[in-house]
Amino acid sequence: MNVAPSASRFPVNGTGLGLRRSFMAEFLTGSAAITPVNTPDFFEIAPENWIGLGGRYARDLRQMTERYPFVCHGLSLSIGGPAPLDVDLLKRIRGFLDTHHIRAYSEHLSYTGDHGHLYDLLPIPMTREAVNYVAARVRQAQDILGRRLVLENVSTYAAPGSEMPEHEFVCEVLKAADCDLLLDVNNIVVNSINHGFDARQYLTALPAERISYVHIAGHFHEADDLRIDTHGDAVCDEVWALLDAAYQHFGVLPTLLERDFNIPPMAELLDEMQLIRHAQTRAASRAA
Repeated sequence: MNVAPSASRFPVNGTGLGLRRSFMAEFLTGSAAITPVNTPDFFEIAPENWIGLGGRYARDLRQMTERYPFVCHGLSLSIGGPAPLDVDLLKRIRGFLDTHHIRAYSEHLSYTGDHGHLYDLLPIPMTREAVNYVAARVRQAQDILGRRLVLENVSTYAAPGSEMPEHEFVCEVLKAADCDLLLDVNNIVVNSINHGFDARQYLTALPAERISYVHIAGHFHEADDLRIDTHGDAVCDEVWALLDAAYQHFGVLPTLLERDFNIPPMAELLDEMQLIRHAQTRAASRAA
């Protein structure tokens, strides 16, 4: 059930799922696990995994993007990195987004490379200088892309050189760059434990008008004071509770389930995604 309003400011509505090649055929050919009730309202892919791809996978993706709404979540733009932005990559991403009528393009508020990819999401020092630096790069990227960029708050395990709390840094970047937010509820929970802050205070400090859509995922409980963002476990109670708080504060938001590792059978994966729908329905009922 799509409980978001029909005339929505959001690029997508309802509940979404991160699409993996390993189960794409199930949506095209009709798996017994997929029904009209549990079919995702939208999908998300990483453009770097699909740009330039030919053959069957390219044909299958085209069928999927013609059938369902899609958003893209990038992996390698390195918006906070020291190296110049990869203009060629941005141009290829723009072509991909246009070809497949992608509803929104997001990236991580982090950096991933310095004259080469570092294959991790590294924390940006949360300083006024960094705000201005990242905002200028976002504006440059938006000019090349021809559309607004959506930035995701990321999970971190250190905060080098920081001069302000994370929620303030995120808000300042969004304002200075005039871009939108991919609200990752799991990352707020992870960081609140790793860095010792109140997750709900962080959440409610974010600008509602800039939220594009939401991510939730599972993480690994390494220790009482350390959580690792893996996308390889079931979503935990703390994340579900913060998602409920987000709906209560902001209203029902389009929300996507990420699962990158230890992917369960399709029926189990869609059952977990259905929990998002249940949360959206409860929130809509309370609001009504």
